[in-house]
Amino acid sequence: MGWKQLIAEAGTRIAPYVRRTPVVMAMFDGHWVALKLEQMQHTGSFKARGAFNTLLQADVPEAGIVAASGGNHGAAVAYAAARLGHKARIYVPQIAGPSKIELIRAQGAVLQVVSGAYADAADRARDWRVATGAMEVHPYDAGATVAGQGTVMAEWEDQGYDADTVLIAVGGGGLIAGALAWLAGRRRVVAVEPETSCALHAALQGGAPVDVKVSGVAANALGARRIGGICFDLARAQGIESVLVSDAAILEAQAVLWRETRQLVEPAGAAALAALLSGAYRPAKGERVAVLVCGGNITPDPLT
Repeated sequence: MGWKQLIAEAGTRIAPYVRRTPVVMAMFDGHWVALKLEQMQHTGSFKARGAFNTLLQADVPEAGIVAASGGNHGAAVAYAAARLGHKARIYVPQIAGPSKIELIRAQGAVLQVVSGAYADAADRARDWRVATGAMEVHPYDAGATVAGQGTVMAEWEDQGYDADTVLIAVGGGGLIAGALAWLAGRRRVVAVEPETSCALHAALQGGAPVDVKVSGVAANALGARRIGGICFDLARAQGIESVLVSDAAILEAQAVLWRETRQLVEPAGAAALAALLSGAYRPAKGERVAVLVCGGNITPDPLT
């Protein structure tokens, strides 16, 4: 079964459980840009799509579900598990930040905060799976996850997407892999990563996934140490462009999104727009550009 069919089936499967997020047009530096506001999804990011697509197909064991996360994936898995009547255990690193940690707790999952980065949380989740037989839900490098995330692009096309190029922020690669799988080369996809967390960029330069150091303002969402194999294979096969943005550019884009559109997003959610505003990606004259705004779980929570 091809990716297109898997994503179409995922869209039908998860439709009763996820939001159809809006698309708006906004002008930045004299250019109209289409924004897909996926930070308005349940638990504040696109991650609910992959979580529901995975769990709705699974025979969940008595031991329940376990996941490691920088924050957004854990919240989504916890939310999906609660909606479907499963128990969940989530491991997150301390850098997830208090707002994402509290968001996960609010979904009713057992939460374990560990020292270090996402990779350390992943090790602990793996240990729990081995010890208990719990079902692990991978945040980005699993077919059901990628197909679920691909429903963002399928939904956007159904809403009239007509841009030439879409800019997508990359952490482990599940979201951009879903977009690449759905579009299959019909539109240009540009990968955007922080300079200090750039697993896909390093893999494309080196010819294979490699471990990278992770830091910066978006590390709790875009801080995968190694790009997922599914994402790497799709990105290399389609020859996509990969650009890097500084922390300063990300924070400026976050501020611009608030000033110009009143959309309050986390740094990861602003990273793709940062590529356009900073000049890391320069569209050709007349090129129609779209930006996928992927997450809104800002730290600290401005309303608490």
